[in-house]
Amino acid sequence: MAKSTTTTTTTTLGFITCEELTEFGAGTESWLVNNPFLLSSLDTHSLALSNKSLILILSWSDQFFDNENNNRDLRVKIHPTLSPINAEFISAIEWLVFDHIRVLAVGTSSGYFLIFSLDGALIHKQIIYPARILKLRVRGTKKDISHDLSNEEVCIVMDGVIARFDGADLQSMLQRWFQETQTDFSDQKRKNRLVDEFDNSFERVPYQVWSVNKYGACADAAITGVMPPPLLELESSHHYYRAVTIGNGAVISAYRLSENKNRSFVGAILSKVVPATFSTIASFSKLIWRSDQSSPNKAEPKPQPFARANPLTCLKDPPRRGEKLTLSPSGTLAAITDSLGRILLLDTQALVVVRLWKGYRDANCLFMEMLVNKDSASTSYREYEKSDYCLCLAIHAPKKGIIEIWQMRTGPRIRTIQCAKGSKILQPTYRFSSSTASSSSYIPLEVFVLNGDSGQLSVINRSF
Repeated sequence: MAKSTTTTTTTTLGFITCEELTEFGAGTESWLVNNPFLLSSLDTHSLALSNKSLILILSWSDQFFDNENNNRDLRVKIHPTLSPINAEFISAIEWLVFDHIRVLAVGTSSGYFLIFSLDGALIHKQIIYPARILKLRVRGTKKDISHDLSNEEVCIVMDGVIARFDGADLQSMLQRWFQETQTDFSDQKRKNRLVDEFDNSFERVPYQVWSVNKYGACADAAITGVMPPPLLELESSHHYYRAVTIGNGAVISAYRLSENKNRSFVGAILSKVVPATFSTIASFSKLIWRSDQSSPNKAEPKPQPFARANPLTCLKDPPRRGEKLTLSPSGTLAAITDSLGRILLLDTQALVVVRLWKGYRDANCLFMEMLVNKDSASTSYREYEKSDYCLCLAIHAPKKGIIEIWQMRTGPRIRTIQCAKGSKILQPTYRFSSSTASSSSYIPLEVFVLNGDSGQLSVINRSF
């Protein structure tokens, strides 16, 4: 089988097929897109798929697609330990990539944040908040001419709650874990560790959490970047973040998030009542399901109090509701799909909708970078730089069977690509800053197309 074929619009990288995919529904038409509990996450040379209780990691090298047998050593199954009491299931997955460390982050319906190594070992487990994790969003802005500070984070989205891990804190924890597991003693200790839903043997990584449910339940959310403090707090040493949420009560709403935990009277009451209620329910559940061996030294984990979140604005337009949110690399633009088949392009700094598309029901959007109107002959002697690329928005309209590429912010549609039924657009996760990466090479943002029915994996060509 040929490794890759190229057309004017896409390059076929190869085909992903294996027996393990049948556990996720492969073999039935449109299995990749019809199951709402089937999740996927793409990284360079790796694809993770999950259903409610199983994770499958498929990894490949440059020679992988030339091998008809697809080496089984490149496939890993992970069965996370989930609580049967609350019917806990896997609700979100995403890759975390730090230099040479690659791990898979998992969110559960009970609010737990898990991290697994590529061989399936559980590295980390931490309760965020007792609610279903809707999405794990990895993003960052590196320090350059346009950004004074480097801001890299993992954002955890729940219904009405948003949490933030600093990328440096997660990286430090992972580095310590991998260093400790180099010894036989630590490896044996890891194998003998007893893990249940109330395990407290894992290191606690600091994070911030905010309540963003003032305008009702949210379907998706994102922290779009750092913002200046309020006028009366200019001398404050706390960081402030801007967050955008979408949902039923308000199509779009925005908040200023503070690291300060000073809250209103209502917020203070909720921060005490909710953890206490969760602890009571958990204690009662353990009385029913407890084993013969008691663990008197274990303490049940409790969610930490909410930090302060101040609403900035909202857009209410019933019965329209926001469904999916996609953030640009810099965080200054967000593409939002709604229940009426519209796509709104939001300026997240001015909080103004700058563009609107209609007739795209069930659409999915991803930002990408393309070479627009570039003469390849005149630039063949050098590598492309970031300034050579133009930010675009890829809109996958499954009901139309096409992918459209639009130039940002108000540019024309520069390409239309036919897309097979049962396909899904994917994008490799953000890679955290690397001290060893070459500053002269720039890797643009790309969009991949995975056809679930045929297993074909393609990448949209960058040049136009």
